[in-house]
Amino acid sequence: MELRPDLSGRTALVTGSAKRVGRELLLSIADCGADVVVHYNESEAAATATAEEVRERGGTAVTAQADITDPDAVDELFDTVEAEVGSVDILVNNVGDFDARHWSDIEWESWRNVVETTFYGTVLCSRRALPAMRDQGWGRIVNLGFADSDRMHAHPVNFPYFVAKTGVLMFTRMLAADTSDDGITVNAVSPFAVSNTEAGVEDFPRGRPAGFEDVAAPLRFFLSDAAAYVSGENVAVDGGRLPEFDA
Repeated sequence: MELRPDLSGRTALVTGSAKRVGRELLLSIADCGADVVVHYNESEAAATATAEEVRERGGTAVTAQADITDPDAVDELFDTVEAEVGSVDILVNNVGDFDARHWSDIEWESWRNVVETTFYGTVLCSRRALPAMRDQGWGRIVNLGFADSDRMHAHPVNFPYFVAKTGVLMFTRMLAADTSDDGITVNAVSPFAVSNTEAGVEDFPRGRPAGFEDVAAPLRFFLSDAAAYVSGENVAVDGGRLPEFDA
């Protein structure tokens, strides 16, 4: 049985949802009845197209631009959303740049960009969303991690991304404890390689990358009433791979 929670009357913000994985997660949430906010930084045309697709399916969608590494921009983003569609009930922290080079070849500006978009953006958006969630006694925050980050996985290639995603999972557990009396749950979904991956993956678990629906399924569970007592958890969408066997 496919889980499609009834999210009617809820407002969901998915960061980086103009295209790629974020877009598909946003469409999945919209299909559950939530009003959705298509966030983008530079991809305005793609965000507009995604919002239009939601409306064609009978849903409600708005677009909103912000650099989520800037605290002032995050405040303005939420101010705009709250004025247009109401407070954010569901926050999916999806944004996270990566740099798939050897750590010693990555310029410092790119190091900072990976960490700031992936980790700091997650923290800033969550911090801004929490007051309204606490006031209403209900909220769902789902962070996008990366498979193996909970095992302190480290590799010389793409290393700042692993560091940032490990921080995201630590933040997930901490925030779950800090909101345990507020009617809010905080969880993580951690894919390995999704079907539109740009990373150089040679051997996919089970012979294929994860599909968008594979990632959306645990997300929808975390948003459902069935998961009201589940918080601080991380679901790896990785096909059951064991990274220690890849050495």
